[in-house]
Amino acid sequence: MQKITSFTVDHRNIDIGVYVSRIDNDITTYDLRTRKPNTGDVMDNASIHSVEHMFATVIRNSDLHDKIIYFGPMGCQTGFYLLVKDTENKKVLEQIKQTLEFIINYEGEMFGASEIECGNYKNLDIALAKKECAEYLKHIKHLTENDLKYK
Repeated sequence: MQKITSFTVDHRNIDIGVYVSRIDNDITTYDLRTRKPNTGDVMDNASIHSVEHMFATVIRNSDLHDKIIYFGPMGCQTGFYLLVKDTENKKVLEQIKQTLEFIINYEGEMFGASEIECGNYKNLDIALAKKECAEYLKHIKHLTENDLKYK
């Protein structure tokens, strides 16, 4: 069986950051790595779920709204995947930072936090999303488009 692309990256060398994971035609998959892999430090489900609701909603309402294909968590609980169509890395990186800032400063209700909108709506917490986003932004605010490659 052929390995999938993400299994060919040496996870011992991945740090917290933003990486171009793969490019398929005009769609780029970004690895938004919020934790260093295999250290025992993983996100809990409520944090993952809360960031997913907030980040997906905000970025799909950004200037890149028509370019966003997908945003969702990694099963290993160390980050998220963001799939974007036909957009420069620099623009995507800036939008990631702006999206995090928006969530950190947001003063309202959690997006999609009702029984009608979500299959596990009681497992959402805006404070967890804000905390997770603030910690991640601290690690990536200095990154440029030249920093998006795995080591």
